[in-house]
Amino acid sequence: MITLGTARASPGETDTGRLEAGEMRDGSPVRLPVAVVNGAADGPTLYVQAVSDGDELNGLGVVSRVVPRLDPAELSGSVLVVGIVNHFAFQAAEHRNPVDDRKMNRGYPGDADGTTSERIAHETFQAAKRADYILDLHQGSTSRMINETRVRCGVRHRLHGECLELAKAFGCGHVLDIKGPDGQLARAGPEHGIPTVDPELGGCVGWDEESIRYGVEGVFNVLRHYGFLDGDAPLESQTRARGFDQYGSPAGGLVRFERELGERVAAGDVLFEVTDTFGALEGRVTADADGIFWRTRRLPQVAAGEYVCSIGTNVDEY
Repeated sequence: MITLGTARASPGETDTGRLEAGEMRDGSPVRLPVAVVNGAADGPTLYVQAVSDGDELNGLGVVSRVVPRLDPAELSGSVLVVGIVNHFAFQAAEHRNPVDDRKMNRGYPGDADGTTSERIAHETFQAAKRADYILDLHQGSTSRMINETRVRCGVRHRLHGECLELAKAFGCGHVLDIKGPDGQLARAGPEHGIPTVDPELGGCVGWDEESIRYGVEGVFNVLRHYGFLDGDAPLESQTRARGFDQYGSPAGGLVRFERELGERVAAGDVLFEVTDTFGALEGRVTADADGIFWRTRRLPQVAAGEYVCSIGTNVDEY
């Protein structure tokens, strides 16, 4: 039998339950929704989590579709799922945990005696450490962004190649291969010998069906590639960026983009213009290097110096 919190599944069974991870202000327990799919045959373990950031809901859309479709009778191995990690931020519909003002994905591997975010990170990491592979489902918050998978362990890490393979198996089509900040699950997992990637499933307010579809397909691609499920999952070439340039606005006003998400750009190409309230040009920003138009702010109004867009650079195919 495999357990995760109150979820208990014998071979060939699926169960859902709750994982306690600290207490709320009234003393009642924080209880995260979890699922266990225990395959009828032996095999590896995949850990999947979503909503590490409280307003990034596409991952929740993925797990809500994947778990009902997983037939344990056809599965070799097991899948452990935490459907909503950042309990407090999710309830408040905010990005960060409003109780301790922490970003959950900067607190791994967590601390059993720490802040509310660190306690949740600790409990979920105990589950993640049981796995052979980890998928930490994210999105570009409420920005506009392409669908991509992030490899965050760094190119010199001993598991870099295995993390790249996992990203390629997931198959979003784009990979950002840059070492991430301390405290990310996609950093902590490889430090404990577990290939881990951070799929960033677009960006939206609420959730986006196209990005959720990418995520569902990605999870099943991984399950087939690593032998959890029968079927072919050929590794297809991915477009990889190993750099990330961010651009701010030279003036306050309204942004007008000159490129589409996913479009190739060359150094010197105009990325966006800024106009005043009445359409008069206030500034124009060009690309510093060749790359891919990767991410943009959603709303058009900007202050001088405010973030506008990002370009993935040092691009290759692998």
